[in-house]
Amino acid sequence: MSAVAYYIPADEMTEAERERLIMEHLPQVRLIARKIHERVPSSVAFDDLLSAGVIGLIQAIDNFDPAQRVKLRTYAEFRIRGAILDSLREGDWAPRMKRKLARDLEAAVARAEQMLGRAPEESEVAAQLGIGVDEYRDKLNEVAALDIGELQYARNENEAPTLLNYAVSNEESPAVTLERAELEKLIASAIDRIPGPERTVLSLYFFEELTLREIADVMGIHLSRVSQIKSQAILRLRTAISRRWPGVAA
Repeated sequence: MSAVAYYIPADEMTEAERERLIMEHLPQVRLIARKIHERVPSSVAFDDLLSAGVIGLIQAIDNFDPAQRVKLRTYAEFRIRGAILDSLREGDWAPRMKRKLARDLEAAVARAEQMLGRAPEESEVAAQLGIGVDEYRDKLNEVAALDIGELQYARNENEAPTLLNYAVSNEESPAVTLERAELEKLIASAIDRIPGPERTVLSLYFFEELTLREIADVMGIHLSRVSQIKSQAILRLRTAISRRWPGVAA
């Protein structure tokens, strides 16, 4: 990253420098948009996500404050992802029935966990729903794309991976920063308590940013199984978070 990107405030930046920074970070926008596009229904156009990401990039450059001691690339990633996720929410791309299904599955996980006092097996969650394991796995596949905007990946100023909360807020205030830090601790604690294969999938998916197909190759299992494992891991995390952090239900 150039010194310019670090030290020139937006209000002191020339139009030529602004355009240069936009062009320099366009590959970052394309990468983030592509990663998100892989996780949403095929009806969502990649170009729409890309356009939203470019808007987020421009906002990042226009609002960048080097006094915060954060790299422009880091701040831009946060704003780009936020803009893309906002565009998805505004489009209400997730069918209501799938949202309801996700809530039903999450409730079943919570009931089973409360009854057993531990992380439930798939068969135990399925029993709460009154269905078989195969049907439960089919339902996990149905909600596989609904975690967008819920546990998103970003990097801090030291380039270390970190998981962020459901709604990506563009607000930068001490209260929001503290809330985000507390939520990250909660998520990390919840991840430690989920079964090993689910931890592996989350790590590869969020930290290493592998696609589901790449994870399937690494783990030597079928693509659909990876999707099911990821969905169940997300449900477990949502259950843990909603129990200790009011107001984060789907």
